[in-house]
This record gives sequence, structure tokens and C-alpha cells, in this order.
Amino acid sequence: MRKSFKKAVSLAVAAMMTLTMAACGSPSTSNDPTQNAGTTAAGATENSGTTAAGGTEKSTFKIGIIGPLTGDAAIYGENVVNAAQIAVDEINAAGGVNGFMLEINAQDDEHDAEKSVNAYNSVKDWGAQMILGSVTSVPCIAVTEKTKADNMFQLTPSGSAVECAKYANNFRVCFSDPDQGAASARYIGENNLGTKVAVIYDSSTVYSTGIYESFVQGAANQKFEIVAAEAFTADNATDFSVQLQKAKDSGADLVFLPIYYQAASLILAQANSMGYAPVFFGVDGMDGILSVENFDKSLAEGVMLLTPFAADAKDDLTVKFVTTYQQRHNNAIPNQFAADAYDGVYALKAALEKAGATPDMSVSDLCEALKKAMLEISIDGLTGAGITWNEAGEPNKEPKAVKIVDGVYVSMD
Repeated sequence: MRKSFKKAVSLAVAAMMTLTMAACGSPSTSNDPTQNAGTTAAGATENSGTTAAGGTEKSTFKIGIIGPLTGDAAIYGENVVNAAQIAVDEINAAGGVNGFMLEINAQDDEHDAEKSVNAYNSVKDWGAQMILGSVTSVPCIAVTEKTKADNMFQLTPSGSAVECAKYANNFRVCFSDPDQGAASARYIGENNLGTKVAVIYDSSTVYSTGIYESFVQGAANQKFEIVAAEAFTADNATDFSVQLQKAKDSGADLVFLPIYYQAASLILAQANSMGYAPVFFGVDGMDGILSVENFDKSLAEGVMLLTPFAADAKDDLTVKFVTTYQQRHNNAIPNQFAADAYDGVYALKAALEKAGATPDMSVSDLCEALKKAMLEISIDGLTGAGITWNEAGEPNKEPKAVKIVDGVYVSMD
């Protein structure tokens, strides 16, 4: 075992029909990942007239995707699936990988560890040769035990807990929790965003706790002072008046929120109701706050997030991706999870090409080839230029910061 301290729906794409559909350019306008891929929950491809098993086992590279497609964390999984489909369509339209098409099958884990194992078994039965997932940390950790036992290559787009990349077959696209905490402390300090900082974190999740702990360590080298650190748990994540009052009484002019967007939306609303208006700074788990149902987006004005992706960036790759995503998904703006998934598919493509891999390789042989190839590739993606990976499975890239202005993310860099 290795450790790192750095950072059901089917979406089958039949080989040549995917190429044809992508070239014709007839994007779906549904927000349902099942419909976007033109598939039914049973795996029958409505638009292409084939099934998930349309090609032979050895005619395509099969990628299993695991993530929350229903429930409170569904926005993360939906973005991952939608973006992965875009990448697969682009790659297949350009001729595939080593002359073979890519095919994906996504299964819902509902942000639950036990269900993530069930989802893994489903994509494994389908014939998955590699895994893109799971999307969130606790389910991802559960899946790592299964992929290790099967020696199947696993690349999580967004599982940020240290344990998500603890085995040699585990890699990630996103930053790890310690990386996010340290980078946030550095960004806040170097940009003089606050002098007195309060932290409100979820002590019941490895995600939030891990970021909080590395933030505290990183803050020791910065000019600001942590004046309050208040925890909550998933069981009481509705009333934050005590935490906010302590932050306010401490004189905190910035509140760091290493938490998911659902709780963050409540914190912003409750801070507003008590007349407390510090700077709020979050990490990737807050990406999605603008989509919370019945949330007043004006309350998020000025909120900052540390993220490797800014949808308003003007480089050609980002513009093309965001345009395609919006065309397919009712003008929805893709988040960082989508960008990580898109880059993840292209990382798999680069590694498969570097290894000279073919679909008739065994899962274990393919895993060994990809483990080696990942250390030798470099990709220019949505989340960074010249992204590489080290032996710990961690990506090397620079974080970016965005600020919510008039209801949209605006790059701060």
C-alpha cells in the first residue's frame, strides 16, 4: 500500500455510431445524463439503435463511471458524466484511441459507500476495463479496495481524500484535501484577503476535516490569524447561528468554508439575516452553490472559491468545452467536477496511447500498462497546462481562484 500526502444509468456509446453522431452534431437539450447519451437505464441506445453490448468485448475500450446521479450530491455526478461524454464523443469523432473507440457506462452511487461498491460491480459486469470515479471521497475510498483486489486502473476526477489515491492503481485529477487546504491558506495570505480568519467545517466528513487540518498548518506561515474554528456534523447541518456568532464575535473578516455547497448556502443566508458580512472563501466542494434550489444568488456575491477551472476563461479549449456543454444541457454552466472529468478522459486517452494499449488486454495487464504510462504523459487540459502525475497518483498543476460576481464565476487570476 502507498500513501499520499499531496493532492442506474448506462451511457454506452457504440463504436461507429458515436463517431457519426458526434460528427453530425445533434446535442441533447436534457439535463438527464441518461438522455444526453441517448441511452435508456437498461442500456439500450435509443438514438444509435444499438445496445451497451453493441460491439464485441474486444472492439472498444470500456470505461466505468461511478458517482452520485441522484440525491444531494447529484450535481457533482451529473457534471462528471456529462463532461466525460463530451470528451468521449470528441475522441471517437477524431478516430478513437489506437484505432479503437471509447465507451462509457455510468452507475449511480448516491454518494454512498455501500452503493458505490454495488455500482462498481455493475460496471465490472458490463465489462469495464478501467474506472473513472468515484466522484466523491467516501464512496471512492470504498471502490479503491475493489479495484486493488481486481488490479483495475482507477482514476478519480474529484475524490480528494488522501485515501482515494492510496494504492498504486489509484490516480486522481483533482487536488487532494491537504493540497486544497494548504493552497487556500497560501492564496488568502499572499493576496491579503483577510487578517482575522474563522473556519466553519464539517467534522463528520474526511473531506472537510482533511482540508481544515492542512489549512491550519498552512496558515502558520501566513500573515493572517485564525481566530475561530467551529465544527458541525451532518446531523446538525441546518442551524449555523452559533458558529456564525462566534466568528462574528471574534472579529473575523474572512470565513473559510471547506465544505459542500448545500451547507454553505445555509451559512450565507443565515449570516445575511444576522447582519454579518465577512469575505467567504471556499474550495471545490462549494462549486454548485449557484444551482441550489430556491437559493438567493445575490447572497453569494463576492464569494471566492479555489478551483482549477474557471468557466469564463477565454482560452480556446475552455470556450469550446463550455459552449458544447451549454448546447447539450440547457445553457447550464459546467463546474470544476465537469472539467476534472473531461481532463480525466483525455488523461486516459494519453496513457492508453503511450502504452500502446488494445482492448483485448486483460484488466490486470491494462492496469499495469496504465500505471507506468501515467508517469510519462503530459496533457494540456481545462484544469491546467502541462499536467503530469507522480508515483503517488497526484497531479501537478496550478490552482486558480474564482469570484462570484452578478451570479456567475469570474476568474481572479
